Amino acid sequence: MCLDDFTHTRRDFLKLSALLTAAGAMPLLTSLNARAASEPNAPVRIGYLPITDATPLLVAHNNGLFEAEGIQSERPVLLRSWAQVIEAFISGQVNVIHLLSPMTVWARYGSKVPAKVVAWNHVGGSGLTVAPGINEVKQLGGQSIAIPFWYSIHNVVLQQLLRDNALQPVSKASNATLAPNEVNLLVLPPSDMPPALASQRIAGYIVAEPFNALAEQLKVGRVQRFTGDVWRNHACCTVFMHENDLNNRPEWSQKVVNAIVKAQLWTRDNRADAAKLLSKEGANRYTPHTLDVLNRVLLPDPSARGEYLKSGAIQHSDWDEHRIDFQPYPFPSYTEELVKRLKDTLIEGDKGFLAGLDPLQTAADLVDDRFVRKAVESVGGLKAFGLPDSFERQEEFSL
Repeated sequence: MCLDDFTHTRRDFLKLSALLTAAGAMPLLTSLNARAASEPNAPVRIGYLPITDATPLLVAHNNGLFEAEGIQSERPVLLRSWAQVIEAFISGQVNVIHLLSPMTVWARYGSKVPAKVVAWNHVGGSGLTVAPGINEVKQLGGQSIAIPFWYSIHNVVLQQLLRDNALQPVSKASNATLAPNEVNLLVLPPSDMPPALASQRIAGYIVAEPFNALAEQLKVGRVQRFTGDVWRNHACCTVFMHENDLNNRPEWSQKVVNAIVKAQLWTRDNRADAAKLLSKEGANRYTPHTLDVLNRVLLPDPSARGEYLKSGAIQHSDWDEHRIDFQPYPFPSYTEELVKRLKDTLIEGDKGFLAGLDPLQTAADLVDDRFVRKAVESVGGLKAFGLPDSFERQEEFSL
């Protein structure tokens, strides 16, 4: 598709907006209920996008962790857009997905999708990549930046970075004239971002890995800032499951979460093997990415850290963050802070439902942590993931 044509992403957003309405979701939910009635013992059916956010789900499948728990799983279904992920999930074609954490808020409260977050998929794993000649965020004024979706942690973090540098995020046509202090936000599929940056159609993008690493490999961009260096150990994608399964198949749901938790623990200890199995060189060819680019994310050269500290991509060296890391527990404080920040974030479309959300109540309702607590405790507690052994924390957001 021509890179000048940004309309396909708007169509995708409009399709998703239509799906996430009461009228749009109704036929899909009817299908979901019919599937649940006809197949009460459905196997694990994963839907995913080919990004590192999906790592634990793919590792769990590849390593037979679902079967080790005594449940069946089918080959994960690779989908090409968030609209496809949502459509497949609401209709019951898949029953376990990774979804952008802000999108779960939209799905549950903007359109009443009966589903809940049961775990985090990963922490960090995203960055702001800019053209090689840009050295400061302030230089983005008057230019366009691509985001993967309006309801994304990328959009939340980027807009705070822009405002902190006296820049105003706006949503205008791709050919619109911008004021010197305006930064135009365009929604693009991650795979379109590196080519758009290389051809100077955008000045940068903020997205999940490995597309930041890919820009580095292709020498078309540099990482200006890692999002995990702005919001410490933030969630990006979370594990989303149907309430029907959580309430009517609690033993099955527990085993699903057990496998995902064990997959995260395995990935932390086997980063090179994880990169290989995710790559196009892997036996299952889960993603189209090369082993080299995935190694840049999962197992980066130790010398790279010094370069990032020097460039300012990492400014909190004491946080000692991995480029991407894995821990499954969904801290309530994160969801509370996310809801607060979403209220002040520019989001295209109807976001009126956000005004009525109470952060504390949302954190308690959106997340069902019954299963992940048991799963974490069964592998040695949060200390097994290098964290204090407590299910509470304080959020650290520092520019």
